[in-house]
Amino acid sequence: MILPIIAYGDPLLRKVATPIDETYPDLDKLIEDMFETMYEASGVGLAAPQVGKSIRLFIVDAEPFAEDEEGEDDPEFTAEQLAEMKDFKRVFINARLINETGKEWGFKEGCLSIPHLRENVDRKAEIEIEYYDRQFKKHVEKFDGMIARVIQHEYDHLEGVLFTDKISPFKRKMLAGKLADISNGKITADYKLRYYKPKGK
Repeated sequence: MILPIIAYGDPLLRKVATPIDETYPDLDKLIEDMFETMYEASGVGLAAPQVGKSIRLFIVDAEPFAEDEEGEDDPEFTAEQLAEMKDFKRVFINARLINETGKEWGFKEGCLSIPHLRENVDRKAEIEIEYYDRQFKKHVEKFDGMIARVIQHEYDHLEGVLFTDKISPFKRKMLAGKLADISNGKITADYKLRYYKPKGK
């Protein structure tokens, strides 16, 4: 089932998400619905808070990104990196970012909760992360490059952080009008969005 994606301006996107365990109701269905929702919206990552669940869960499938890059005359990544992205599909539960290292590099990021906006965000090149898969098996792994970036972006959602928080105050001020339009439901997307409506309005 395709779920509505929570748009920028909803306070739920600013909450620190709560850990879950194996007893969380209908977890497998939620994961499958999140993948279906992400694919419908042409995304490569989606966090549970973006579909209205303030829990520590996010999914990643980097294959569509790799396919887009392969179609470019001058792809930004090596053939090896593209192959790795093509095979990368994961579920992250109760993730804990252990370390971020390496040289910072910039890339234009977007977010399904913030349609039509892409801005350059600097992130560390390498990460080490602890997480549980959908069978609740524990993993501690290191990732780098674009996969690390997608994970960092989705992990931020669990901490109530958006990519717009990581751009310069000057740039944020320039985008204030567009962000307000999203908050006020004046922006549409090619996928289902849910806008925040304060009680009494």
